[in-house]
Amino acid sequence: MKVAYVFAVANASTFKLAGMVLPQLEAGNHGAEVVGMMFFDDNILCLRAGDPVGERLAKVARERNILLMVCDQCALRRGYAEGPEHACGTGAVKAKGLVDGVVAGCFPQLYEALSGNPPDQVVTL
Repeated sequence: MKVAYVFAVANASTFKLAGMVLPQLEAGNHGAEVVGMMFFDDNILCLRAGDPVGERLAKVARERNILLMVCDQCALRRGYAEGPEHACGTGAVKAKGLVDGVVAGCFPQLYEALSGNPPDQVVTL
């Protein structure tokens, strides 16, 4: 089964991702193929360049071809993207200051990025 994760709840990336999902992915016993992860609000902060969780996740994502996407507006508001302020979902916002491989976008970009390898399930944490 292929899954995509949406990190939307406060502290989902610091507890559920860092404490459960990521260690399982690293150990190879997660039980599902992860095809993508979308980060909202302060959950994007674990993806800052140099953050230990973000760096570990970036390594796993590279090895397993996992999409890492941050909400374009969430990243802009926190200084981790650049682009037009009112460009939500246009694809005009670019991630910056985050671990390698992270892209910024909204639902249109998420759907497009996952269309070639769609998940069977989407899990919101």
